[in-house]
Amino acid sequence: MRIAVLAERAAGERRVAATPETVKKFIALGATVAVEEGAGRHAAIADEAYREAGADVAPVAQATEGADIVLGVQAPDTGLLGNVRPGAKVAALFDPFQKRETVDAYAAAGLEALSMEFMPRITRAQSMDVLSSQSNLSGYKAVLAAADTYGRAFPMMMTAAGTVSAAKLFVMGVGVAGLQAIATGRRLGAQVSATDVRAATKEQIESLGAKAIFVEKVAGIEGEGAGGYATEMSDEYKAAQAELVSAHISKQDIVITTALIPGRAAPRLISDAQIATMKPGSVIFDLAVAQGGNVEGSRTDEIVERHGVSIMGYSNTPSHLAADASALLSRNFYNFLSAFWDEEQGGPVLDDEIGSAVRLTRDGKVVNERLLG
Repeated sequence: MRIAVLAERAAGERRVAATPETVKKFIALGATVAVEEGAGRHAAIADEAYREAGADVAPVAQATEGADIVLGVQAPDTGLLGNVRPGAKVAALFDPFQKRETVDAYAAAGLEALSMEFMPRITRAQSMDVLSSQSNLSGYKAVLAAADTYGRAFPMMMTAAGTVSAAKLFVMGVGVAGLQAIATGRRLGAQVSATDVRAATKEQIESLGAKAIFVEKVAGIEGEGAGGYATEMSDEYKAAQAELVSAHISKQDIVITTALIPGRAAPRLISDAQIATMKPGSVIFDLAVAQGGNVEGSRTDEIVERHGVSIMGYSNTPSHLAADASALLSRNFYNFLSAFWDEEQGGPVLDDEIGSAVRLTRDGKVVNERLLG
């Protein structure tokens, strides 16, 4: 079984799909591993570190020669995969809903595309969940980036020259990223509050020492919603939430928005009118900006000023922490493939609910039910 690890070619992508740690583990399973030259450069991993771990390091054409499995952070162009074995598996982030043409290209090439974003949120797949591992870092980085742009102190400081008040941080959307944003804001000394449409998150918010801001008398989502994500809410709830947020947001210094709905554009949480009520010098970090944005007027990889408020958001937030993001992501890949490793077959056999959930293409066809509906 030959595994190829490719360098990333997407603009701004600094992560890598395998580290020397996971290369050693794959070799221990009986696989051979080839890594494209320079694949780990932006994640602070030298080619020599891969060689020391037992990998072959070579140009892309040689690295992919005869590969049974290809690992990439973002799905590589099929033009790079002409030397792999027929029907080779490619595990990567495919963004299937937004990049359907890539999925179709993989089907036409006879490759088996495995979309790590489609990993089911079940207990035994937790260690394989790339969205959770990367969102955790995103929530952390969002607070740090917002704090740097804010330009004032986060914690209360009592000095001989007077007292500096603690910053007020509001987190909208309490999934993995939101929970980490709350925890990071608290560690930095901010007064933190948070909201979500899922009733189950209230206890989670309070357990981290933050104040829960919830709509009363209008039903939200009881429990976690589909797959742990929020779903589209009723017009009545949206109106009540907008009123609540408008009253609360005007008092905040930093707002972090994290809301996403799989397969759809990010929901709009903050309007221009609400931004206008905030204090000059306040900061909003829109973690959903690459999916259309939670904040009116946000633009990817830019700081936009509206009504004296700085609005920011990265197109690829985990990539700003490339070394740690790569370490976690590579373990997700290893945990996924090793869980199904069959010694007799000499590789992974994915025919179960997890394999069916992540498999996009096979035998020249698009086979995933989420893309066939």
